[in-house]
Amino acid sequence: MIVRRAFKSHAVVAGGGAIEMELSRYLREYLRDIPGKTQLVINGYAKALETIPKTLAENSGMDSTDVLNKLRQKHAKGEEEGRWYGVNVLEGNVDDLYKKFVWEPEQVRINVLQAATEAACAILGVDQTIRNPKSEQAQAEAAGRLDGTSKAP
Repeated sequence: MIVRRAFKSHAVVAGGGAIEMELSRYLREYLRDIPGKTQLVINGYAKALETIPKTLAENSGMDSTDVLNKLRQKHAKGEEEGRWYGVNVLEGNVDDLYKKFVWEPEQVRINVLQAATEAACAILGVDQTIRNPKSEQAQAEAAGRLDGTSKAP
């Protein structure tokens, strides 16, 4: 299925979390121009994208903090130079995975990102639906009684 999509779309991206790190870098640059709370949301999304290379590094026995720092350095160098650097789990380092022929079809990555974003939005929507102001007020009053700050009736 993946090979068929690669042939049909004629577009591939580097694997190993390279595209996620590049998107994270781009979003962090973009959020410098955005004021307010929206900046926090975009920063959270950028941070969430970095879980892919972090998990790859952890599962391959590498120090994930060290790997993420190296990837951030490589991707910060510029558009073309560091774009395809990802986690090379076979050699245990950070490498240009496009040159190492570790590829994924572009459409697969797009579908994964869309599905993850839709799932996050659905969870946030359910969270807003479940929230009940009356129960929140009751919880706050109960918390006040427990720590001794509430006033007796």
